[in-house]
Amino acid sequence: MAQAQSKPNWFVIGISAAVVVVLIALGVVVVWMNNRATDGGPAPASSKAFSAETGAISFGTGKDKVAVFVDFQCPVCKNFEEQFGPSLEKAAESNKITLSYHPIAILDRYSQNTEYSSRSAGAAVCVASQEPDKYLAFAQLLFDNQPEENTPGLATSQLADFAKQAGADKAASCITDETYKKFGAAQADSHQINATPTVEINGKRLDLSNQADLQKLVKLIS
Repeated sequence: MAQAQSKPNWFVIGISAAVVVVLIALGVVVVWMNNRATDGGPAPASSKAFSAETGAISFGTGKDKVAVFVDFQCPVCKNFEEQFGPSLEKAAESNKITLSYHPIAILDRYSQNTEYSSRSAGAAVCVASQEPDKYLAFAQLLFDNQPEENTPGLATSQLADFAKQAGADKAASCITDETYKKFGAAQADSHQINATPTVEINGKRLDLSNQADLQKLVKLIS
């Protein structure tokens, strides 16, 4: 008896092909969403004091390099600046250290969908890239007027007003236009920052909850 010839099951083949198409489409969507999540938006201009690549605004020319990553929505960052900011700035001014601030954004979830973390970081980048000598005064105003978590935060127009108060009038339109709103989140992703403040000494990340690490910072800027 001749063996029955097998026939292709076109229903199964059709379902399999449809599944493959769906999987490819999902893959494209995931890649697109990931790209959007890490998209830094327009690149600011670099200068002697500001690096568009690393997002650092730097002060001083000391051999030892201290990098501080801050989110202006972060209450602990405000406390850190109150405790260590003056000493850090003094050490940079005397060229004992090179101090680099990185405005980043990781706390948008605490501003009722207004993306205050991103907007304030973007505003800081506007000042850092256009009038770097006014950055410290502007950052101080942001911390002095830090909104409580789980509130809408400050309006973008208020951020522009603070820039003017700090003497960074040229950065006001950049802030109002939210030109660099995506930059802070992209930098946080690039530097793998998931908590703030994050501090590095000569490229080595400190554990600020560890007294030994904290003393390294204190000794360096004392």
